[in-house]
Amino acid sequence: MLLRAIVSCVLAAAALRAQTASPAQAVIETGFQHFYNMEFDQALEQYVAASKLKPDSADIYNHIGQAILYREMLRSGALESELVTGRNPFYRREKMNPSAADEKQFLDSIHRAGEISKARIAANARDAEAHYLLGVTLGLRANYGFLVRKSYVDSLRDATAARAEHKRATDIDPNFIDAQLIQGVYDYMVGSLHWAYRMLGFLTGFHGDRARGTQTLEMVAEKGKQNRSDAKVALCAIYRRERDPQKAIPLLTGLIQQYPRNYLFRMELVQMYGDAGDKDNGLAVIEEMYRLKRANAPGFERLPEEKIRFTRGTLLFWYNDLEPALEDMKAVTAKADALDLNTAVYSWLRLGQIYDLMGRHNAAIMSYNRTMNYGPKSDAADEAMSYVANPYHR
Repeated sequence: MLLRAIVSCVLAAAALRAQTASPAQAVIETGFQHFYNMEFDQALEQYVAASKLKPDSADIYNHIGQAILYREMLRSGALESELVTGRNPFYRREKMNPSAADEKQFLDSIHRAGEISKARIAANARDAEAHYLLGVTLGLRANYGFLVRKSYVDSLRDATAARAEHKRATDIDPNFIDAQLIQGVYDYMVGSLHWAYRMLGFLTGFHGDRARGTQTLEMVAEKGKQNRSDAKVALCAIYRRERDPQKAIPLLTGLIQQYPRNYLFRMELVQMYGDAGDKDNGLAVIEEMYRLKRANAPGFERLPEEKIRFTRGTLLFWYNDLEPALEDMKAVTAKADALDLNTAVYSWLRLGQIYDLMGRHNAAIMSYNRTMNYGPKSDAADEAMSYVANPYHR
Protein backbone atom coordinates (compact mmCIF):
# COMPACT_ATOMS: atom_id res chain seq x y z
CA MET A 1 0.00 0.00 0.00
CA LEU A 2 2.76 1.97 -0.96
CA LEU A 3 0.92 4.69 -2.79
CA ARG A 4 3.76 7.13 -2.87
CA ALA A 5 6.72 4.87 -2.44
CA ILE A 6 6.07 2.69 -5.42
CA VAL A 7 5.67 5.48 -7.91
CA SER A 8 7.88 8.01 -6.24
CA CYS A 9 9.63 5.44 -8.19
CA VAL A 10 12.40 4.15 -6.22
CA LEU A 11 11.03 0.65 -5.87
CA ALA A 12 8.65 -1.00 -3.53
CA ALA A 13 9.90 -4.10 -1.81
CA ALA A 14 7.54 -6.81 -2.91
CA ALA A 15 6.90 -9.62 -0.49
CA LEU A 16 7.66 -13.22 -1.39
CA ARG A 17 5.31 -15.40 0.56
CA ALA A 18 6.28 -18.99 1.10
CA GLN A 19 3.94 -21.56 -0.35
CA THR A 20 4.45 -24.15 2.39
CA ALA A 21 2.89 -23.75 5.81
CA SER A 22 5.22 -23.34 8.78
CA PRO A 23 5.06 -21.74 12.22
CA ALA A 24 7.09 -18.80 10.92
CA GLN A 25 4.84 -18.39 7.88
CA ALA A 26 1.72 -18.21 10.02
CA VAL A 27 3.31 -15.33 11.96
CA ILE A 28 4.34 -13.62 8.72
CA GLU A 29 0.80 -13.87 7.31
CA THR A 30 -0.48 -12.07 10.39
CA GLY A 31 2.21 -9.47 9.79
CA PHE A 32 1.02 -8.98 6.21
CA GLN A 33 -2.50 -8.15 7.36
CA HIS A 34 -1.13 -5.55 9.75
CA PHE A 35 1.25 -4.18 7.10
CA TYR A 36 -1.35 -3.60 4.40
CA ASN A 37 -3.67 -2.05 6.96
CA MET A 38 -0.87 0.39 7.88
CA GLU A 39 -0.38 -1.08 11.36
CA PHE A 40 3.37 -1.06 11.03
CA ASP A 41 4.27 -1.46 14.70
CA GLN A 42 2.24 -4.66 14.88
CA ALA A 43 3.59 -5.87 11.53
CA LEU A 44 7.16 -5.30 12.70
CA GLU A 45 6.47 -7.20 15.91
CA GLN A 46 5.25 -10.19 13.89
CA TYR A 47 8.20 -10.11 11.50
CA VAL A 48 10.74 -9.94 14.32
CA ALA A 49 9.03 -12.90 15.98
CA ALA A 50 9.17 -14.82 12.69
CA SER A 51 12.89 -14.08 12.33
CA LYS A 52 13.51 -15.88 15.63
CA LEU A 53 11.64 -18.92 14.34
CA LYS A 54 13.45 -18.87 10.99
CA PRO A 55 16.72 -16.90 11.33
CA ASP A 56 18.05 -17.96 7.91
CA SER A 57 15.23 -16.34 5.89
CA ALA A 58 16.17 -13.35 3.74
CA ASP A 59 12.47 -12.88 3.09
CA ILE A 60 11.72 -12.18 6.75
CA TYR A 61 14.59 -9.70 7.13
CA ASN A 62 13.31 -7.89 4.06
CA HIS A 63 9.89 -7.65 5.72
CA ILE A 64 11.49 -6.16 8.84
CA GLY A 65 13.26 -3.50 6.81
CA GLN A 66 10.14 -2.74 4.80
CA ALA A 67 7.98 -2.28 7.90
CA ILE A 68 10.50 0.14 9.43
CA LEU A 69 10.74 2.18 6.24
CA TYR A 70 7.01 2.42 5.64
CA ARG A 71 6.30 3.27 9.25
CA GLU A 72 8.56 6.28 8.80
CA MET A 73 6.89 7.12 5.51
CA LEU A 74 3.48 7.09 7.18
CA ARG A 75 4.72 9.41 9.93
CA SER A 76 5.99 11.91 7.37
CA GLY A 77 2.94 11.73 5.10
CA ALA A 78 5.00 10.17 2.30
CA LEU A 79 2.56 7.32 1.68
CA GLU A 80 -0.01 9.65 0.19
CA SER A 81 0.11 10.30 -3.52
CA GLU A 82 -0.29 14.08 -3.67
CA LEU A 83 3.38 14.58 -4.51
CA VAL A 84 3.45 12.14 -7.43
CA THR A 85 0.86 14.12 -9.34
CA GLY A 86 0.96 17.32 -11.32
CA ARG A 87 4.28 18.91 -12.15
CA ASN A 88 6.30 17.41 -9.31
CA PRO A 89 9.36 15.49 -10.52
CA PHE A 90 10.19 12.13 -9.00
CA TYR A 91 13.42 13.31 -7.44
CA ARG A 92 11.98 16.16 -5.32
CA ARG A 93 10.99 14.94 -1.85
CA GLU A 94 11.41 16.19 1.68
CA LYS A 95 14.05 14.23 3.56
CA MET A 96 12.77 11.85 6.23
CA ASN A 97 14.56 11.63 9.56
CA PRO A 98 14.20 8.24 11.24
CA SER A 99 15.65 7.73 14.69
CA ALA A 100 19.14 6.30 15.05
CA ALA A 101 17.64 3.07 16.45
CA ASP A 102 15.25 2.69 13.50
CA GLU A 103 18.03 3.38 11.02
CA LYS A 104 20.28 0.77 12.61
CA GLN A 105 17.53 -1.85 12.67
CA PHE A 106 16.69 -1.14 9.02
CA LEU A 107 20.31 -1.30 7.82
CA ASP A 108 21.07 -4.39 9.90
CA SER A 109 18.01 -6.16 8.51
CA ILE A 110 18.68 -5.52 4.85
CA HIS A 111 22.37 -6.32 5.32
CA ARG A 112 21.42 -9.70 6.79
CA ALA A 113 18.90 -10.30 4.02
CA GLY A 114 21.55 -9.55 1.39
CA GLU A 115 24.06 -11.89 3.02
CA ILE A 116 21.61 -14.80 3.04
CA SER A 117 20.53 -14.28 -0.58
CA LYS A 118 24.10 -13.93 -1.85
CA ALA A 119 25.12 -17.14 -0.06
CA ARG A 120 22.25 -18.98 -1.76
CA ILE A 121 23.26 -17.60 -5.16
CA ALA A 122 26.89 -18.60 -4.55
CA ALA A 123 25.69 -22.14 -3.88
CA ASN A 124 23.32 -22.20 -6.85
CA ALA A 125 23.45 -19.43 -9.45
CA ARG A 126 20.09 -20.56 -10.84
CA ASP A 127 18.21 -20.09 -7.59
CA ALA A 128 15.43 -17.82 -8.93
CA GLU A 129 14.00 -17.15 -5.48
CA ALA A 130 17.37 -16.01 -4.14
CA HIS A 131 17.82 -13.57 -7.04
CA TYR A 132 14.32 -12.29 -6.38
CA LEU A 133 14.98 -11.79 -2.67
CA LEU A 134 18.26 -10.00 -3.36
CA GLY A 135 16.40 -7.70 -5.74
CA VAL A 136 13.90 -6.88 -2.99
CA THR A 137 16.77 -6.00 -0.65
CA LEU A 138 18.31 -3.71 -3.24
CA GLY A 139 14.93 -2.11 -3.88
CA LEU A 140 14.56 -1.37 -0.17
CA ARG A 141 18.02 0.15 -0.08
CA ALA A 142 17.10 2.27 -3.10
CA ASN A 143 14.00 3.53 -1.34
CA TYR A 144 15.96 4.34 1.80
CA GLY A 145 18.68 6.17 -0.10
CA PHE A 146 16.10 8.14 -2.05
CA LEU A 147 13.82 9.14 0.81
CA VAL A 148 16.22 9.37 3.76
CA ARG A 149 19.73 9.97 2.48
CA LYS A 150 18.62 11.86 -0.64
CA SER A 151 21.35 10.09 -2.63
CA TYR A 152 19.49 10.05 -5.93
CA VAL A 153 22.16 8.56 -8.16
CA ASP A 154 23.05 5.81 -5.69
CA SER A 155 19.36 5.04 -5.30
CA LEU A 156 18.87 4.78 -9.03
CA ARG A 157 21.91 2.53 -9.23
CA ASP A 158 20.41 0.25 -6.55
CA ALA A 159 17.09 0.31 -8.39
CA THR A 160 18.89 -0.74 -11.56
CA ALA A 161 20.60 -3.59 -9.72
CA ALA A 162 17.25 -4.68 -8.22
CA ARG A 163 15.70 -4.78 -11.66
CA ALA A 164 18.64 -6.85 -12.93
CA GLU A 165 18.22 -9.42 -10.14
CA HIS A 166 14.53 -9.77 -10.89
CA LYS A 167 15.27 -10.07 -14.59
CA ARG A 168 17.60 -12.96 -13.73
CA ALA A 169 14.82 -14.56 -11.68
CA THR A 170 12.38 -14.45 -14.60
CA ASP A 171 15.05 -15.60 -17.05
CA ILE A 172 15.52 -18.67 -14.87
CA ASP A 173 11.81 -19.17 -14.27
CA PRO A 174 9.63 -17.44 -16.90
CA ASN A 175 6.53 -18.31 -14.86
CA PHE A 176 7.74 -16.24 -11.92
CA ILE A 177 5.12 -13.54 -12.58
CA ASP A 178 5.55 -11.85 -9.22
CA ALA A 179 9.17 -11.02 -10.12
CA GLN A 180 7.83 -8.82 -12.91
CA LEU A 181 6.58 -6.24 -10.40
CA ILE A 182 9.83 -4.35 -9.86
CA GLN A 183 10.67 -4.70 -13.55
CA GLY A 184 7.41 -2.98 -14.44
CA VAL A 185 7.95 -0.21 -11.91
CA TYR A 186 11.52 0.29 -13.13
CA ASP A 187 10.40 0.47 -16.76
CA TYR A 188 7.85 3.14 -15.88
CA MET A 189 10.30 4.97 -13.63
CA VAL A 190 13.14 5.21 -16.15
CA GLY A 191 10.70 6.11 -18.89
CA SER A 192 9.59 9.06 -16.74
CA LEU A 193 13.01 10.36 -15.75
CA HIS A 194 14.50 13.60 -17.01
CA TRP A 195 16.87 13.02 -19.92
CA ALA A 196 19.87 14.02 -17.79
CA TYR A 197 19.31 11.06 -15.50
CA ARG A 198 18.99 8.72 -18.47
CA MET A 199 22.51 9.70 -19.53
CA LEU A 200 24.00 7.97 -16.48
CA GLY A 201 26.40 5.23 -17.43
CA PHE A 202 24.55 2.37 -15.76
CA LEU A 203 21.39 3.32 -17.67
CA THR A 204 23.10 3.21 -21.06
CA GLY A 205 21.04 1.14 -23.45
CA PHE A 206 17.92 1.15 -21.26
CA HIS A 207 15.55 4.02 -21.88
CA GLY A 208 12.53 2.68 -20.08
CA ASP A 209 9.00 2.64 -21.41
CA ARG A 210 6.08 3.99 -19.40
CA ALA A 211 3.45 2.12 -21.44
CA ARG A 212 5.37 -1.16 -21.25
CA GLY A 213 5.89 -0.72 -17.50
CA THR A 214 2.19 -0.11 -17.00
CA GLN A 215 1.30 -3.19 -19.06
CA THR A 216 3.70 -5.30 -17.02
CA LEU A 217 2.10 -4.15 -13.77
CA GLU A 218 -1.36 -4.86 -15.19
CA MET A 219 -0.20 -8.41 -15.91
CA VAL A 220 1.07 -8.86 -12.33
CA ALA A 221 -2.17 -7.43 -10.94
CA GLU A 222 -4.13 -9.99 -12.97
CA LYS A 223 -1.90 -13.07 -12.92
CA GLY A 224 0.48 -12.67 -9.99
CA LYS A 225 0.20 -14.98 -7.02
CA GLN A 226 1.57 -12.92 -4.14
CA ASN A 227 2.19 -9.43 -5.49
CA ARG A 228 -1.20 -8.64 -6.95
CA SER A 229 -2.05 -6.07 -4.29
CA ASP A 230 1.30 -4.32 -4.69
CA ALA A 231 0.79 -4.17 -8.44
CA LYS A 232 -2.69 -2.72 -8.01
CA VAL A 233 -1.43 -0.03 -5.67
CA ALA A 234 1.34 0.87 -8.11
CA LEU A 235 -1.19 1.06 -10.93
CA CYS A 236 -3.45 3.37 -8.92
CA ALA A 237 -0.62 5.83 -8.47
CA ILE A 238 0.36 5.55 -12.14
CA TYR A 239 -3.21 5.95 -13.40
CA ARG A 240 -3.57 9.09 -11.33
CA ARG A 241 -0.33 10.50 -12.62
CA GLU A 242 -1.38 9.65 -16.17
CA ARG A 243 -4.78 11.33 -15.63
CA ASP A 244 -6.73 8.08 -16.06
CA PRO A 245 -8.68 7.82 -12.77
CA GLN A 246 -11.48 5.64 -14.13
CA LYS A 247 -9.07 2.71 -14.27
CA ALA A 248 -8.00 3.27 -10.68
CA ILE A 249 -11.45 3.47 -9.08
CA PRO A 250 -12.33 -0.27 -9.29
CA LEU A 251 -8.83 -1.22 -8.13
CA LEU A 252 -9.14 1.00 -5.06
CA THR A 253 -12.64 -0.26 -4.31
CA GLY A 254 -11.29 -3.82 -4.28
CA LEU A 255 -8.31 -2.87 -2.10
CA ILE A 256 -10.64 -1.19 0.41
CA GLN A 257 -12.65 -4.40 0.69
CA GLN A 258 -9.47 -6.41 1.16
CA TYR A 259 -7.82 -4.03 3.65
CA PRO A 260 -10.68 -2.13 5.34
CA ARG A 261 -8.50 -0.57 8.07
CA ASN A 262 -6.31 1.24 5.55
CA TYR A 263 -7.80 4.74 5.44
CA LEU A 264 -5.36 5.93 2.77
CA PHE A 265 -7.14 3.85 0.15
CA ARG A 266 -10.36 5.77 0.86
CA MET A 267 -8.55 9.11 0.77
CA GLU A 268 -7.05 8.14 -2.56
CA LEU A 269 -10.46 7.06 -3.85
CA VAL A 270 -11.80 10.54 -3.08
CA GLN A 271 -9.01 12.04 -5.19
CA MET A 272 -9.73 9.63 -8.03
CA TYR A 273 -13.44 10.50 -8.02
CA GLY A 274 -12.47 14.17 -7.98
CA ASP A 275 -10.16 13.71 -10.95
CA ALA A 276 -12.89 11.78 -12.76
CA GLY A 277 -15.39 14.64 -12.35
CA ASP A 278 -17.54 12.69 -9.88
CA LYS A 279 -17.84 15.07 -6.95
CA ASP A 280 -20.88 13.34 -5.40
CA ASN A 281 -19.22 9.96 -5.06
CA GLY A 282 -16.11 11.65 -3.69
CA LEU A 283 -18.19 13.35 -0.99
CA ALA A 284 -19.95 10.04 -0.25
CA VAL A 285 -16.60 8.39 0.47
CA ILE A 286 -15.70 11.28 2.78
CA GLU A 287 -18.98 10.91 4.67
CA GLU A 288 -18.24 7.21 5.10
CA MET A 289 -14.83 8.11 6.51
CA TYR A 290 -16.48 10.46 9.00
CA ARG A 291 -18.89 7.69 9.99
CA LEU A 292 -16.05 5.24 10.57
CA LYS A 293 -14.13 7.87 12.52
CA ARG A 294 -17.14 8.62 14.76
CA ALA A 295 -17.68 4.91 15.31
CA ASN A 296 -14.04 4.52 16.32
CA ALA A 297 -13.77 1.77 13.69
CA PRO A 298 -10.50 -0.20 13.62
CA GLY A 299 -7.85 1.80 11.78
CA PHE A 300 -9.88 5.01 11.83
CA GLU A 301 -9.38 5.74 15.49
CA ARG A 302 -5.83 6.83 14.60
CA LEU A 303 -6.89 9.02 11.67
CA PRO A 304 -6.90 12.71 12.66
CA GLU A 305 -10.17 14.39 11.73
CA GLU A 306 -8.14 17.19 10.16
CA LYS A 307 -6.86 14.82 7.50
CA ILE A 308 -10.44 14.04 6.52
CA ARG A 309 -11.18 17.77 6.42
CA PHE A 310 -8.07 18.30 4.28
CA THR A 311 -9.34 15.67 1.84
CA ARG A 312 -12.78 17.26 1.69
CA GLY A 313 -11.41 20.80 1.48
CA THR A 314 -9.17 19.80 -1.42
CA LEU A 315 -12.08 18.21 -3.28
CA LEU A 316 -14.27 21.29 -2.72
CA PHE A 317 -11.41 23.56 -3.77
CA TRP A 318 -11.10 21.86 -7.14
CA TYR A 319 -14.86 22.18 -7.63
CA ASN A 320 -14.74 25.88 -6.72
CA ASP A 321 -16.92 25.47 -3.62
CA LEU A 322 -14.75 28.05 -1.93
CA GLU A 323 -16.62 28.94 1.27
CA PRO A 324 -16.83 25.39 2.67
CA ALA A 325 -13.33 24.66 1.36
CA LEU A 326 -12.08 27.72 3.24
CA GLU A 327 -13.66 26.53 6.50
CA ASP A 328 -12.06 23.10 6.11
CA MET A 329 -8.59 24.47 5.39
CA LYS A 330 -8.77 26.98 8.23
CA ALA A 331 -9.59 24.10 10.59
CA VAL A 332 -6.71 22.02 9.23
CA THR A 333 -4.11 24.78 9.41
CA ALA A 334 -5.18 25.54 12.99
CA LYS A 335 -3.90 22.05 13.89
CA ALA A 336 -0.99 22.00 11.43
CA ASP A 337 1.63 21.49 14.14
CA ALA A 338 0.00 18.19 15.11
CA LEU A 339 -0.15 16.82 11.55
CA ASP A 340 2.39 15.23 9.25
CA LEU A 341 4.56 17.62 7.26
CA ASN A 342 2.93 16.82 3.93
CA THR A 343 -0.59 17.65 5.15
CA ALA A 344 0.59 20.76 6.99
CA VAL A 345 2.47 22.21 4.03
CA TYR A 346 -0.26 21.57 1.48
CA SER A 347 -3.05 22.79 3.75
CA TRP A 348 -1.35 26.20 4.01
CA LEU A 349 -0.81 26.24 0.24
CA ARG A 350 -4.46 25.36 -0.44
CA LEU A 351 -5.61 28.02 2.01
CA GLY A 352 -3.60 30.63 0.14
CA GLN A 353 -4.99 29.48 -3.19
CA ILE A 354 -8.54 29.67 -1.87
CA TYR A 355 -7.96 33.21 -0.61
CA ASP A 356 -6.58 34.19 -4.02
CA LEU A 357 -9.63 32.78 -5.80
CA MET A 358 -11.76 34.84 -3.41
CA GLY A 359 -9.81 37.99 -4.26
CA ARG A 360 -8.13 38.22 -0.84
CA HIS A 361 -4.50 38.32 -1.89
CA ASN A 362 -3.11 39.82 1.32
CA ALA A 363 -4.55 36.91 3.30
CA ALA A 364 -3.20 34.56 0.63
CA ILE A 365 0.32 35.95 1.02
CA MET A 366 0.23 35.19 4.75
CA SER A 367 -0.72 31.56 3.96
CA TYR A 368 1.98 31.26 1.31
CA ASN A 369 4.54 32.50 3.83
CA ARG A 370 3.42 29.82 6.26
CA THR A 371 3.77 27.24 3.48
CA MET A 372 7.39 28.29 2.93
CA ASN A 373 8.08 28.24 6.67
CA TYR A 374 6.72 24.71 7.09
CA GLY A 375 8.44 23.16 4.08
CA PRO A 376 11.15 25.54 2.84
CA LYS A 377 12.66 23.02 0.40
CA SER A 378 9.43 21.50 -0.85
CA ASP A 379 7.71 21.89 -4.20
CA ALA A 380 4.78 23.41 -2.31
CA ALA A 381 7.08 26.17 -1.02
CA ASP A 382 8.35 26.88 -4.54
CA GLU A 383 4.78 27.03 -5.79
CA ALA A 384 3.74 29.30 -2.91
CA MET A 385 6.62 31.67 -3.61
CA SER A 386 5.49 32.04 -7.21
CA TYR A 387 2.02 33.13 -6.07
CA VAL A 388 3.27 35.91 -3.78
CA ALA A 389 3.90 38.23 -6.74
CA ASN A 390 1.44 36.58 -9.13
CA PRO A 391 -1.84 35.56 -7.42
CA TYR A 392 -3.05 32.03 -8.00
CA HIS A 393 -5.74 31.53 -10.61
CA ARG A 394 -7.26 28.53 -12.29
